[in-house]
Amino acid sequence: MQFKTLAFLSILSILVLSGCDSKTENESSNKAEKKEVVVKKTNFILKTTDNLDLNVKVDGDKIIFKDYPEKLVLLNFFATWCPPCKAEIPNLIELQNKYANDFKVVSVLLEDNKSNEDIIEFINEYKINYAVTNGKQNFLLSEALGEIKSIPTMFLLDKESKIFQKYVGIVPVEMMEIDIKKLLEK
Repeated sequence: MQFKTLAFLSILSILVLSGCDSKTENESSNKAEKKEVVVKKTNFILKTTDNLDLNVKVDGDKIIFKDYPEKLVLLNFFATWCPPCKAEIPNLIELQNKYANDFKVVSVLLEDNKSNEDIIEFINEYKINYAVTNGKQNFLLSEALGEIKSIPTMFLLDKESKIFQKYVGIVPVEMMEIDIKKLLEK
């Protein structure tokens, strides 16, 4: 009797703990193949709120900022309505100030129909000292990186443009600083 109960509970726990995808196996594999092709080589021109162009290339596990060679880059996907995004701004300002010679923060706005004037107002309100991009290319970059589904999401890139760390959600500044110091010591 105990064996049947144990077997039943084991099967039940396996069913509860495993998830199912609504797609068929063929749809999933085809989508993965298409994404891989898109991610391998893709170029973007991100427009900053002060009308500068940032040239970005996604190439496998690299996100290459051609305008910031030999710099660490923290690529931050955010929205102005997002409380955790707002909460992390002072940390990003602090990191940008502290490591200004070797480090750049680039924030990528994932909101439709935000004018540059609205974003500049937001930048001034929060005293943001790093690049903020706005436009359709932001969404294309998000898609090329596997479509950012949760904000804030950040990628810390090393000096060779390789993704060193991905952060999802709000991250303590101490944690980011430990990673930055590791990369600067290399």
